[in-house]
Amino acid sequence: MERYKKVKILVTGALGHIGSAFIHSLEDDEFSDVFMIDNMLTQRYSSLFNLPKKTKFHFFEDDILNADLNKFISKVDIVLHLAAITDAASSFEKHEDVEKVNHQGTKKIAEACIINQTPLIFPSTTSVYGTQSNIVDEFCSIDELKPQSPYAKYKLFSEEMLKNMKKEDGLDFVACRFGTIFGTSIGMRFHTAVNRFCWQAVMKQPLTVWETAMDQKRPYLGVDDAVRSIKFIIKNKIFDGEVYNIVSSNNTVRDIIDIIRISIPDLDIKLVDSKIMNQLSYEVLADKINKVGFSPNSLINNGIKQTIDYLQ
Repeated sequence: MERYKKVKILVTGALGHIGSAFIHSLEDDEFSDVFMIDNMLTQRYSSLFNLPKKTKFHFFEDDILNADLNKFISKVDIVLHLAAITDAASSFEKHEDVEKVNHQGTKKIAEACIINQTPLIFPSTTSVYGTQSNIVDEFCSIDELKPQSPYAKYKLFSEEMLKNMKKEDGLDFVACRFGTIFGTSIGMRFHTAVNRFCWQAVMKQPLTVWETAMDQKRPYLGVDDAVRSIKFIIKNKIFDGEVYNIVSSNNTVRDIIDIIRISIPDLDIKLVDSKIMNQLSYEVLADKINKVGFSPNSLINNGIKQTIDYLQ
């Protein structure tokens, strides 16, 4: 990958699962400066430990809802906007907070990008598809999308908002519909399916599986593929106002449990009910990003084994 010695980047939510993987992946002089904003709500201080030595990092404990975003964005060439409330299951109880952070926060970021003519990478989610009977891709119409949680709903609203801002104000952006993240990073959390199952298995707890979900398929994305896709977009300047699915593989819960059993054969499965309907089945194609040259290479069995090995 060619270097960006004169390129400066701002990463919001920099200490989270994807953000921490991204900043720790940077090679010497890959960017000239990396500005990081995080409100430290989840106290992931350790994400700042042992960062690459030859990169100029600038960390600011701040909140995108209150920060003077022009102050930051005027200094950079690209914005990677990862700051968000990401736990879909708990978003039902945090509806107003999700709207403020995930939607209004994105609007503030985008407005500052327009003022400063700075391109924006916006991570959306494949959860915007909801339950689907067929394999789906980015060419689904807005009427066909069925987000089932406030988290997914406001990601979709933000996609549409950014498209309008491109049309009306010339915003340069790209939206990446990421699959459910798996794999390890220093800032990882354990509320998503694969990571939660790995934690429960290592701790000898029953794996809590939604009653209807065992044989239903979902899209997953290795955190390494998420990072690689971000770097690919930056390198190739893909700020075309389009939406791209970024997916490593589509798997059922039974697939995931079978992989975990390779490392931990003695598993107890507990079927549970949940108000979130995101568990309904759908399979997502990522041919669109593949056609412009990006290919995923994260294998879910490797990601699960590494997570279990770290926890053990």
